[in-house]
Amino acid sequence: MSAEAADPGAPLRRRSRPRIDLRRLGRVALRGPVSRDRLPDAISHVAEAHRAHHPDADLTILRRAYVLAESSHRGQMRKSGEPYITHPLAVTLILAELGAETTTLTASLLHDTVEDTEVTLDQVKEMFGDEVCYLVDGVTKLEKVDYGAAAEPETFRKMLVATGNDVRVMSIKLADRLHNMRTLGVMRPEKQARIAKVTRDVLIPLAERLGVQALKTELEDLVFAILHPEEYEKTRALIAAAKSPDDPLETIAEHVTHTLRDAGISAEVLIRPRHFVSVHRVRRKRGELRGTDFGRLLVLVGEDADCYAVLGELHTCFTPVISEFKDFIAAPKFNLYQSLHTAVVGPEGAVAEVLIRTHRMHKVAEAGVVALGNPYAQDPAAPPQPQPSDERSDPTRPGWLSRLLDWQESATDPDTFWTTLRDDLAQDREITVFRTDGGTLGLPAGASCVDAAYAQYGDGAHTAIGARVNGRLATLSTVLSDGDTVQLLLAQDTASGPSPDWLDHARTPAARIAITGWFSDHPDGAKPDPETVGATSPGARSEPSSEREAPGAAAPARSRSGPRPSGVVVDDPNAQVRLAGCCTPVPPDELTGFVVRGGAVTVHRRECPAVTAMQEIGRAPVGAHWAVAEGRESDAGCRVTLVAESFGRPRLLADLTEAIATADAAIVSATVEPPSEQRVRHTYTLRLPDAAGLPGLMRAMRDVAGVYDVSRAQHPAPTG
Repeated sequence: MSAEAADPGAPLRRRSRPRIDLRRLGRVALRGPVSRDRLPDAISHVAEAHRAHHPDADLTILRRAYVLAESSHRGQMRKSGEPYITHPLAVTLILAELGAETTTLTASLLHDTVEDTEVTLDQVKEMFGDEVCYLVDGVTKLEKVDYGAAAEPETFRKMLVATGNDVRVMSIKLADRLHNMRTLGVMRPEKQARIAKVTRDVLIPLAERLGVQALKTELEDLVFAILHPEEYEKTRALIAAAKSPDDPLETIAEHVTHTLRDAGISAEVLIRPRHFVSVHRVRRKRGELRGTDFGRLLVLVGEDADCYAVLGELHTCFTPVISEFKDFIAAPKFNLYQSLHTAVVGPEGAVAEVLIRTHRMHKVAEAGVVALGNPYAQDPAAPPQPQPSDERSDPTRPGWLSRLLDWQESATDPDTFWTTLRDDLAQDREITVFRTDGGTLGLPAGASCVDAAYAQYGDGAHTAIGARVNGRLATLSTVLSDGDTVQLLLAQDTASGPSPDWLDHARTPAARIAITGWFSDHPDGAKPDPETVGATSPGARSEPSSEREAPGAAAPARSRSGPRPSGVVVDDPNAQVRLAGCCTPVPPDELTGFVVRGGAVTVHRRECPAVTAMQEIGRAPVGAHWAVAEGRESDAGCRVTLVAESFGRPRLLADLTEAIATADAAIVSATVEPPSEQRVRHTYTLRLPDAAGLPGLMRAMRDVAGVYDVSRAQHPAPTG
């Protein structure tokens, strides 16, 4: 496998191995099993690739797995017309080229047998053991769920849990998706697009998180070709036109080779072509492409120290581009990636990007967790290893995966889980901050002290009042940087709760879910009686509230059941009216209210969970309904304000507007805030013919590429 530019649909080429003809393999496979003393011809390519990484591997179990898979799938055909056995063979070959260990390859050969044949899990367990059985079962469970829009949240929840239990399940699933994407051309265009979108939104980010760059880059190119065919063809033409005998990268590579040889550094200098999506990104960033933009130099050495020696020579003998320097050896990425990145100016002013890494780093950079072999196996001869204090030191449960597994248990609502999953996977960089007790916290880039508090203390962070960052007092909204030392300050008052503003600063799902959960449990912002939980500390914050005051609600009504300026009528003649921020009621939602401290009435939608909670503690409901303002028809439809959170991209506004129009909604007003950290917030006040269309409208807006969340506004929007 490689991350080089590849034609989607065509198997990758390697210098030392001829192109694999899957149709020929299928014909060979139909001949049936062969004698026990040798492997079948159809799997010999897998054996060759496997032995290249694991010279001492016992291939007997692979032969038995192939014989069972071939006999079980015999007579089955793929939609492309190939014998079905070509699919598990191709998936297994992908993993073998990445360096997967024998157990993973065995499970890969069998990954469709339990789903598509009469083979049972008990038979797999009896023939191949518990470990192979578990991997086959994990992949089978993922295959059983349809990838339709309604099924996606549960599909990926199961995928997440399976990955958390054994990362090899996801390795097999990614290789399975890669081969299916290579052969997707036999399906209808609309199905190709649907599968490509799911691959783009979740599977490619998961491949990035697991560090399997070889799979990720080819999947990116295949998705690019399906979803953006015109841009793909432009990029293909640019790459084809750039091929020339006078490649400026070759000239620079020769100079680098001579420089390192003269310095006595043993190194291999290669030209690493960019894949299609990488070229497309560079073109969008720079406009006109330079001759050296179609690839990068890759320098491979033996030891970590040699990487820095190479860097020193390059920066001494060439003019470095300092802004391009990054050290991912001293500070590895969250997906195990290590490398030095730099750029140098070669002869005639050509600028070349250079990657410097050891051979071991290169293997991990390409194959990620697959290159770890069996990360769960323990060498009995090795001394016992202490538990790692850094969550990223454990390759079987990296920090990002631990956090996803933690919050997915709390996100019981499928829509919340799905939007939060896509949001979290979109974070392409992680930082490490240090605790004062010597431990570390792995957080997404842009995380604040609020995120650090919930990562360290869980629900105990509800009482946070501030922080010290690098020894200096800081607010909870302070954004943390990689390498910061943070000390969270908690109030002594256990009755304290979070502020609604914290949601504006929380980037991690765990923090957002915990804060939202607290307000669901405390709909009126009330705290337990101090006498039951201890006295309030002098430094505790004033109590927060999840409610918003309706415009004009400070003035009590003058007549019973009179309409408030908010458009809500309540049965208490003198009460102030507040619309609950937890459910943001809008016409024509059915309403109910509750008297809270100070005599105000908080109005909720009737289906709001807070209503049930209030009734369970004995609060008496107050009647409430919408008033009809003068000059407005009662059947004028439903007006609602929605906030769309998205990543910035071209045509985003046009696509969102089209989705709104398709859902039969009229735009009353729209506001687009200036981008912040490549994120854009759109606020729309919309009118729908019927409130029943609101869920469908929100789903349609979420399905727009780049949109990661759509929610009701927490504050009323202007009506103009």
